[in-house]
Amino acid sequence: MMTVITEITLKRGSEPEWDAAMRDRLTAARGRSGWVGGQLLIPLDGQNTRVVVGTWQSRADWQAWHEDDAFAETRTRMEGLQEGDSRITWHEVVVDSRGEE
Repeated sequence: MMTVITEITLKRGSEPEWDAAMRDRLTAARGRSGWVGGQLLIPLDGQNTRVVVGTWQSRADWQAWHEDDAFAETRTRMEGLQEGDSRITWHEVVVDSRGEE
């Protein structure tokens, strides 16, 4: 399994619109092959910063999701709401402990 962490800085005032689009994106990802789960986080010291944590069976599954129409639709909605480039880091999952198991 692979986890991708993306940190984004949003234009002030765009947070509710961006968050709604990301909620829709995470909901749509649930039906994708390889999707394990995800979170949208707001750092306590950065109200216009977002951290997206997505876990996939493989990086190829994540890449295929980026070519999906649902992903493209949310990308269109989010355009112009961010400041600067996002920062992406990849992590191999060694242990995954969740409450459902």
